[in-house]
Amino acid sequence: MLRVIPLFLFCLSFFGCSSAEKDAPTAQALFDIAREYEDDDRFEEAIRRYSEVRSKFPYSSQAVEAELAVADVYYKQESYPEAQAAYQSFLDLHPKHSKVPYVTFRYALSLFMQVPETIDRDLAVAPEAILAFNDLIKKFPQSEYVKESQEKRTELIKKLAEKEIYIGDFYFRKKMYTSSVKRFEVAANEYLGLGYDEKILSRLVISAAKSGDLVKARQFAKKLEGLASLGSEGKEALREAQK
Repeated sequence: MLRVIPLFLFCLSFFGCSSAEKDAPTAQALFDIAREYEDDDRFEEAIRRYSEVRSKFPYSSQAVEAELAVADVYYKQESYPEAQAAYQSFLDLHPKHSKVPYVTFRYALSLFMQVPETIDRDLAVAPEAILAFNDLIKKFPQSEYVKESQEKRTELIKKLAEKEIYIGDFYFRKKMYTSSVKRFEVAANEYLGLGYDEKILSRLVISAAKSGDLVKARQFAKKLEGLASLGSEGKEALREAQK
């Protein structure tokens, strides 16, 4: 009996779905079937069914809902490049839709989720994600998604700053000061105010002084002196600039 019951329930479920599919002559009925597959985490089948709604009932309101649902399912199953493309397509086709703020946010999140967690990997997608969050913040300043967009944007900017410092530190340790100047100068021009000011300016001043560029060393030493407080690294950099 214990073996028969699961089989019986499976058959009920199977024939129930089959029956539901046969009784799905409308866009809403087919959409509901797709949603059931999504709720059961049967993502590939859900995407196929949502796509059927769009192909069989292209002028229905459910077709637009299905288009967005496909993007959401891609995001839910962590297929972020596919989700990014689907959200972008929705924005291109429906620029006046009421859910544009949500879709814009999800598009930015899809990019955000493609950024590697560690700074020693390629962060090329990070600037694109920052631009997407900026777009949402600018276009929809009253949106419920602004606060999280600002937080995610700051997280990405910090990651880019850490990447620049990471590469600069590599050259600094190797005493390749001309190269470290270039990296720390980029960091000084783009990433001050994020909590790394003393390290960036100190390494830049020392690198410039060691490479013989005393003008640049003294220029950034003035910025270093303007910080509220200095640790040992900052004081050492100022001594180096005064030699």
